[in-house]
Amino acid sequence: MEDRLWTFLTFVHTLAGPATMLLYPLYASVMAIESTSKVDDEQWLAYWILYSFLTLVEMLFQPVLDWFPLWYDVKLAFVAWLVLPQFRGAAFIYEKFVREQLFKKYAGGALRHSQYPNTSKLKNKFADFLTPNKEDHHS
Repeated sequence: MEDRLWTFLTFVHTLAGPATMLLYPLYASVMAIESTSKVDDEQWLAYWILYSFLTLVEMLFQPVLDWFPLWYDVKLAFVAWLVLPQFRGAAFIYEKFVREQLFKKYAGGALRHSQYPNTSKLKNKFADFLTPNKEDHHS
């Protein structure tokens, strides 16, 4: 009986990560796109930005993280905080840290895009950075 319980708990623990980190956020992102509110759009865009960053950091430091046996559980708890609508952790971290750093560095110290009239310039600079020049493509 004890072996079955341990097997079941291990199975639930294994599924908790993908369900929390991918399945629910995918579902919620689709629902956010279909809604008229921008609040949920910001939450889920912020989540995917932070999740991508977390994944990159995890890939870079995997040899070190292998020595930390509770890493998966800590990551799962952190991502649950990012995801759960009661906490809106992703939006909180984006507002308090990511946006602040971006706008401090690139927009002359403005903390919120709605307070900064030249936000479109920042967006255009970023879009120009991502978009290849037409001159670079030789026909």
